[in-house]
Amino acid sequence: MNVVHYNSNVWDKKVESGCVWTQPVSSEIVEKAKKGEWEVIVTANKTVPKNWFPPIKGLKILCLASGGGQQAPILAAAGADVTLVDISDKQLEKDIYVAKQNNLHINTVKASMTKLDMFSDESFDLVLHPVSNVFVEDIIPVWRECHRILKHGGTLISGICNPVIYLFDDEQEDKGVLEVKYSIPYSPFSALTEEELSKSLENGEALEFGHSLEQQIGGQIEVGFVIQGFYEDDFGGVRLLDKYIKSFIATRAIKK
Repeated sequence: MNVVHYNSNVWDKKVESGCVWTQPVSSEIVEKAKKGEWEVIVTANKTVPKNWFPPIKGLKILCLASGGGQQAPILAAAGADVTLVDISDKQLEKDIYVAKQNNLHINTVKASMTKLDMFSDESFDLVLHPVSNVFVEDIIPVWRECHRILKHGGTLISGICNPVIYLFDDEQEDKGVLEVKYSIPYSPFSALTEEELSKSLENGEALEFGHSLEQQIGGQIEVGFVIQGFYEDDFGGVRLLDKYIKSFIATRAIKK
């Protein structure tokens, strides 16, 4: 099946249902950003260190798979030249709405994070890529495209799911039990039975893939990035797993 097309429709419906990752920032936050008081996240809670960013004014930034009216408007308000790529029309509409409400300019493009051929080589100074590559089967094309479109010395800031979260049975975790059920790398096409997969699709659940750390971090290094920053984050205490391990990783990588 076409995973990108399917997940695009799922995210359109997530907007309609009011998912937290579809809630745009307020005008108050935008106004603060215009005054130089800004911060963004690429994981669940922890803000990206300011020193991970070059001087923001005029910086050419690609917000990759980052729709929802959250990161892109803040960075545009702070003075960056922002382009946003996402697969969901309704997620992009959130950013367009915030931009119109606050007199911002954001260039929006509907496309998969794996295919950025609409951009020429060395088009951007920075790519901001919040947790989202769990929605594609193969992430090496993501890292390769990020490396291609960044200028030499450019920065890639990525939010990454620690694949450990895909080890456990979700239904058992809801009951307060961490039961190992799946292996990593995780794919719903191999991990789930035909009946389980059909039920998931009927319920409109996104297709997610638990990529190994070798694919996530090693993949960046493989295509030519140098990792220069790293931190961990969690779900903020709302998941049982938070008691035992950080479930997210953020990396800062430089194109040499």
